[in-house]
Amino acid sequence: MEVIKEYQKNKLTIIWKPNKCIHSGVCVRTLPKVYDPKAKPWIRPENASEEELKRQIDICPSGALSYRES
Repeated sequence: MEVIKEYQKNKLTIIWKPNKCIHSGVCVRTLPKVYDPKAKPWIRPENASEEELKRQIDICPSGALSYRES
């Protein structure tokens, strides 16, 4: 069964599929105030703009991070 986690920032929903994650660290290096693997929850979208979040998600090498806009 696929696990899917969702995090909300205004009209942007960040979708994380942990089973697809290859732990490349691109997200943590790009937006360390948003992605903190030691924190719960580990994604804190309130610490970046929607545009910054989308740019970072677009370069996720595994596709574990994606988003949708409502």
